[in-house]
Amino acid sequence: MNPMILVFIGSLISLGFACFNYMSVKKESEGTEEMQKISQAIRKGANAYLKRQDTAVAKFFVVVFIILLVMAYLKYLSFFTPFAFLTGGFFSGLAGFIGMRTATMANCRTANAASKGLNRGLKVAFAAGSVMGFTVIGLGLLDLSIWYTILNYAFRDLGSGERIAAITTNMVTFGMGASAMALFARVGGGIFTKAADVGADLVGKVEAGIPEDDPRNPAVIADNVGDNVGDVAGMGSDLYESYYSSIISSAALAVAAGYGVNGATVPMLLAAMGVVASIIGTFFISTKEGASQKNLLTALRRGTYISAILVAIFSYFIINALLPGETGIYIAIISGLVAGVLIGAVTEYYTSDTYKPTQDLAATSETGSATVIIGGLSLGMLSTVAPVIIVGVSVLVSYFMSGGMDSAAKGLFGVGVSAVGMLSTLGITLATDAYGPVADNAGGIAEMTHMDPEVRDRTDALDSLGNTTAATGKGFAIGSAALTALALIASYIDKMGTIAPDFTFNISIMNPTVLIGLFIGGMLPFLFAALTMSAVGQAAQSIVVEVRRQFKEMTGILSGEQEPDYKSCVDMCAKSAHQLMIEPAIIAVVVPILVGVILGPNGVVGLLAGNTVTGFVLAIMMANSGGAWDNAKKYIEAGNCGGKGSPQHKAAVVGDTVGDPFKDTSGPAINILIKLASMVSIVFAGLVAVAHIL
Repeated sequence: MNPMILVFIGSLISLGFACFNYMSVKKESEGTEEMQKISQAIRKGANAYLKRQDTAVAKFFVVVFIILLVMAYLKYLSFFTPFAFLTGGFFSGLAGFIGMRTATMANCRTANAASKGLNRGLKVAFAAGSVMGFTVIGLGLLDLSIWYTILNYAFRDLGSGERIAAITTNMVTFGMGASAMALFARVGGGIFTKAADVGADLVGKVEAGIPEDDPRNPAVIADNVGDNVGDVAGMGSDLYESYYSSIISSAALAVAAGYGVNGATVPMLLAAMGVVASIIGTFFISTKEGASQKNLLTALRRGTYISAILVAIFSYFIINALLPGETGIYIAIISGLVAGVLIGAVTEYYTSDTYKPTQDLAATSETGSATVIIGGLSLGMLSTVAPVIIVGVSVLVSYFMSGGMDSAAKGLFGVGVSAVGMLSTLGITLATDAYGPVADNAGGIAEMTHMDPEVRDRTDALDSLGNTTAATGKGFAIGSAALTALALIASYIDKMGTIAPDFTFNISIMNPTVLIGLFIGGMLPFLFAALTMSAVGQAAQSIVVEVRRQFKEMTGILSGEQEPDYKSCVDMCAKSAHQLMIEPAIIAVVVPILVGVILGPNGVVGLLAGNTVTGFVLAIMMANSGGAWDNAKKYIEAGNCGGKGSPQHKAAVVGDTVGDPFKDTSGPAINILIKLASMVSIVFAGLVAVAHIL
């Protein structure tokens, strides 16, 4: 049997399971009329934002498509690349859109389910999250199998070895569309969600002293909309791109290492088998009434661990069947799996209020917001140590166990396939992440509709768990991005070798072009973070002014006699996000091209290396600081360190507000920047070769 048939079947199984979960969530009761009204307002706002975003992104895609067509005509790249650029962007955006539609449909259903029990609420929210998880991998495998079939037919006259080389060489350029779409979704959605969140918190909680998600806050609907467009649609597009890129880059490296068709098939089959493992893992997620945060985390961990164990078993048989005797490749897969699990565990330790770091951070609120901010920054910086060591060990194990001592190409294939191993359980891992915004929205609906306090306690427990799983998901995404980026750097070098066989890389640190590239690459994540943080600040300022205006001019809002103007805040967030996402996105695309044209291929390798190293560390620091600040606030709200409404709580709210753009805008967007720079460099390698070599 053609292994690609199994990949195609895997995509159908994944999409079928996503559809099944969607229908099961849809069958749940939406609750009261008031709950349905709020849910509909959130859904309408999210759809309006995505429509505005997609209109802007479509213009960008048309321009880039034309540029790529011209380059293809001039034979700087394959004629297939411009069209694959469109399909990658389309499927990446579609994955985020389906996940967001599901999340906005599930929020009131989760709140209503939580009124019947904690486990019921967990089940509904997780089922909604799993729609996102399995849609991402289903569409990724579908896109992959379609293009493989097209290219296999296009190169049918070549021998099997030459054909698979042509297929993988072409496909390694196909991830740019997915990367570009992911960047717009993450940056735009991140600006929207955090502008609303920061504005709502600063005026509502800090100045007016009203609770979070209070219906009297004009920015509350915009805040709930933002949870979906940033944390669901943006995350879906992001991990679609990671998943796709890791598979195609490792397939290309397999061919370069001399493993031929069988080697290229390994990452694809591994991804397909990961679908089955992830589906099985979802059935082990449940909890009991009155469960603590530790119990809830254990429930989710149980599902992900079982999936990882199943992948470890499946991959043994895949390697034995396709690459018999290559035990080192199997060990590389296991190292990626273990690294993913360990990075998730470390992230959980630093961001969950079940553990000491976040509890200690909450205690710093005794002396004010300044010490909360200092403590959160310190925690985030400290949290980078373990992931760097974990990824470093994983790379060493993967490289040398795969035969890196004898052949660098084999070692690099080991690194690439370890990234696929890490992402093979993406279905369930992303489900635990996408679950968070659903639970967050459910808590908001429970608050706004004045449901029984016990229901709010349950949704708060699910929301706090969601903060931890979201932080864990970000850590996982960043770790996989680092491994994928290493594989893509190797693919860039291989691609340049194909274009200019006589060119010899000199990537010694003593080469000034490499050194300059390293500095520019090291600076790029900081520039990107500065632009996205500034964008959130600018957008949030307009929301703060608007909320203050409504409280001042519409005097019946705080007394509950008058309904706020929610629509104005939603529109302001959408317009700001649309305008402010353009600059960082363009910089992410243009800088790698300029460095290549000015400094040449050696400078590009330096750029990609510097960008990967500093981007990896900075993204982890920002994500973990933000997650810890958020959960420290919730730990205080649960009755610790003075409790809700105390001076300590107000200090923690300030820390959480600072952390919002850290964890939901800049940190996650840097993750995409790491991979997009590599993808852009690969696609424009022909142009760089003409400028410096040919």
